[in-house]
Amino acid sequence: MNYNDVINQLKSMSEPKNVEGMARYGINPKNNLGISIYKLRPLAKKIGKNHNLSLKLWNSGIHDARLLAVFVENPSQVTEKQMDSWAKDFDSWDVCDQACTSLFDLTPHAWKKVYEWANRDEEFVKRAAFSIIAGLAVHDKKAADIKFEELFIIIKREATDGRNYVKKAVNWALRNIGKRNLGLNKKAINTAKEIKKIDSKSAKWIANDVIRELTSSKIQERIKNKIN
Repeated sequence: MNYNDVINQLKSMSEPKNVEGMARYGINPKNNLGISIYKLRPLAKKIGKNHNLSLKLWNSGIHDARLLAVFVENPSQVTEKQMDSWAKDFDSWDVCDQACTSLFDLTPHAWKKVYEWANRDEEFVKRAAFSIIAGLAVHDKKAADIKFEELFIIIKREATDGRNYVKKAVNWALRNIGKRNLGLNKKAINTAKEIKKIDSKSAKWIANDVIRELTSSKIQERIKNKIN
């Protein structure tokens, strides 16, 4: 399928009634066709990986086309420049998170961008740094524990950012690291306890939520089963 074919396909799949519901969950309704991600993924699989098509779909500015762009992009062809450009375009948490956990975290530039973007002021760019961490914790099977332990510094530092989309991503990043294995689970919990001592509503919310989940019997059992 070429670009025009895909855009026409997306428009034929449009579900305007879904846009209002998405907006209630914080998804940007602008240029949104209301197509469920569960319909976009099968379409992406049918199309296959296509770098040039991905770039064109992203540049369309259509919310659903950008999600599809993430799914058809080839991680090995993604450049740092492309990542920076797309990050600047993030205007909805769902596009940000899908780009970071279905694509960016699979590129050779993922770890570098975490450190770069965690220092940025833009809400969605900073969120992207921690969304990538959440993705790396799941997908980078070969990464040594020390690489994740080194991230605790920036997680603790940014835990005071009270912006909704940042604090939720910081929380997500720390929780996912803590689910990786028993050693990181204990260190993530200890980091959360340190964060809890910070005089910040955001930090305390993050800490309490992380501690509650990572100490739960469900997560503890899951981690122990990884060992056995």
